[in-house]
Amino acid sequence: MTVHQTTAATVVPEIRRARQEERDAISLLLGEAFMEDPVSGWVFPDEAHRRAVHPGFFGVFLDAALRDGWVDVTDDLSAAALWIPVRAGEHGEDGEGGEAADGGIGEELAKAAPGNDRARIVGELTGAAHPGDRSHYYLPNIVAAPGRRGEGRGRALLAPVLDRCDREGMPAYLEASNSRSKALYERLGFVFTGAPIDLPDGGPRMWPMWREPRG
Repeated sequence: MTVHQTTAATVVPEIRRARQEERDAISLLLGEAFMEDPVSGWVFPDEAHRRAVHPGFFGVFLDAALRDGWVDVTDDLSAAALWIPVRAGEHGEDGEGGEAADGGIGEELAKAAPGNDRARIVGELTGAAHPGDRSHYYLPNIVAAPGRRGEGRGRALLAPVLDRCDREGMPAYLEASNSRSKALYERLGFVFTGAPIDLPDGGPRMWPMWREPRG
């Protein structure tokens, strides 16, 4: 099995494309990995409820990526990255005449958490902030299992896609949900767009980030 050396003591398993039959296992990984995420904590304040609904909630992103884009995983399913291609013009300036630039995920999030106004708010605000004037690859989620963080899995998942972006001249876009991940993305060439998403009622801040392809 191919491995990626990250430090003298740590190797990352082979990176490959996820298979449809791995959908449930990946949704569980997403749900567990986001348990301590500040945005998830704001959307689902009760920890027990959050744990129960998370796999289905993040399954919305996963299903969109499996259907319209692709999902990269480590061979042991300890980490995953979801990518969705977005075509220029999918986001109408007046909110009409086309899908949101996030591929309509915001609407699906509201359906995944019926009656949860905070889920709806996150979907609306991220959809409104998402640039739609240029085609790009959108990274809605990237995770590593709680016991595998800090071992280079995220960087290993991102590297081949960012190389692809550079070859194709394609930008990439994401929303960082904490300052630690924002710093990692900045080291990989992402730049804060300058307009944060501040969730209401004392909610956390999100940072939309854009990466221009490197020549």
